[in-house]
Amino acid sequence: MTDISFIMMTTRSFCRALVAVLAFCGSSSFAQTAQNLPTDYLSKEFHAGRRQALRDLMPPNSVAVLFSFPEQVFANDVNYVYHPNPDLYYFSGYKEPNSVLLIFKDLQADGDSSYNEVLFVRHRDAAREQWTGRRLGVEGAKTQLGFKRVYNSEDFASFAIDFKKFANVYYDNLPEDVTGDGTAGELKKLVAAFKAKAGIPDVDRQTMSDMMIIANRTTPQNLPRMVTFFKSRYSDLSKASPLVQQLLAKPDSVTLAAVKGKIGNTLGGTMGFNNFTSKLRGVKTPEEIAVLKKAIEISSLAHLEVMKAIKPSMSEREVEGIMLYVHKRYGAEDEGYPPIVGVGANGCILHYEENSATELDNQLLLMDVGAEYHGYSADVTRTVPANGKFSEEQKAIYQLVYDAQEEVFKLCKAGVPYVGLEQKTAEVLSAGLIKLGIIKDASELRKYYPHGVSHHLGLNVHDKGGRGNLEENMVITVEPGIYIPAGSPCDKKWWNIGVRIEDDVQIGKDGPTILSADAPRKWQDVEKAATEKSIFEAAKFPALK
Repeated sequence: MTDISFIMMTTRSFCRALVAVLAFCGSSSFAQTAQNLPTDYLSKEFHAGRRQALRDLMPPNSVAVLFSFPEQVFANDVNYVYHPNPDLYYFSGYKEPNSVLLIFKDLQADGDSSYNEVLFVRHRDAAREQWTGRRLGVEGAKTQLGFKRVYNSEDFASFAIDFKKFANVYYDNLPEDVTGDGTAGELKKLVAAFKAKAGIPDVDRQTMSDMMIIANRTTPQNLPRMVTFFKSRYSDLSKASPLVQQLLAKPDSVTLAAVKGKIGNTLGGTMGFNNFTSKLRGVKTPEEIAVLKKAIEISSLAHLEVMKAIKPSMSEREVEGIMLYVHKRYGAEDEGYPPIVGVGANGCILHYEENSATELDNQLLLMDVGAEYHGYSADVTRTVPANGKFSEEQKAIYQLVYDAQEEVFKLCKAGVPYVGLEQKTAEVLSAGLIKLGIIKDASELRKYYPHGVSHHLGLNVHDKGGRGNLEENMVITVEPGIYIPAGSPCDKKWWNIGVRIEDDVQIGKDGPTILSADAPRKWQDVEKAATEKSIFEAAKFPALK
């Protein structure tokens, strides 16, 4: 999720470059035929339709400005495989760095012609393309993405536009700490030119992050939880931004509204941009749902294969390898987030990513792994016993989490308040933990259930989307969990049991469609899967010398 300057890559990085090339070439119907590439990428008509949908939301005399994400160094002269800005991809189909897209509400006059969108792209460079892959260039963006006005990104600084004449200029968080490669079209110079043209104030990254969390994620309903978050973020509250200090001094709905008002005065363009894109990206089109379904099906089959193959002698990394092989076997380019494969105590760490335990033994294994297919991410979690059988304690916690999930599924339909999902989860989990004797009062629930039950899913694993009422064709997760690390104030028999069950759900008018149903959920079905033969059983690997 990140950034660097161009460095001529060595042969060690050629494979990474090739992966990026293949992903980039997906926007070209010609390339799909000539290079034997997938044919189910989103179409240029989809992206054009999304640009028009954005215009429909924008007020008169306004412009939206979208920058590419920066590149990021992996090690010395090797970059991470490039991940495009999801918003820029959503509205254009363009997947390369050092670019900027302008979308105008109204037609802009230019002599005898007019336009309402302009795309600035990386220039073609035969020498660099030999090392790091083909570039679309100006002509490619016109023919393959459907844009009529396309320029090289070096031309942005001199492009005749007065951003200050627009009543509204909408833009996302601007990249910071961007290194340059010395060219006029580098991202660092594109951002600097925009800030100068539009008079954008400098706001440090931490303050920007605080303001966006308050503006986009804090509500009167979750305010107590967000106060706890900010207090944990700043051990010394005097170092927090003045707006955070104001909110924490009197955390009520009146203060929250006042703070959001001040943020709007400073970051109105950014807040507006996020409001528009959240509204659009939160409700999926049929084309998006088709891609998401494939990502989720691939992920579900990977989870099922692990259930069949799992043995106490396996390592966490071996399990991860099975998952990733299945993803690649079905054409997924990547994972939507670092795989979480945690056994025993590791399963009680919410974002455990080391995956380094050498033996699963007879413990529970929590696997939160989702494939990314054509930019869209699945998010599926299953918890399975490494020996194929749940102990009575493991089964009790698993069943409680399953019951909570089942109750939340009943609420997954259009018109239901999003906050109701969390309320129902807390109700079921707290009652269950009290019955098991693990807690005495519902107020203790957060010790063992520290996260939320749902988030939007799409181009980001934690995708943009509204938090009001659920709408038809939203795709969200439902992921209750219980985590009881060693040393918890309860009977030791519960220690090191971590259970999360996470499914991806399409919201319908009258009820949900569980898109991840190919991965068994009932404990009886999980145990049954463990008795089935895996395709990996026949794999024989030589011992290392």
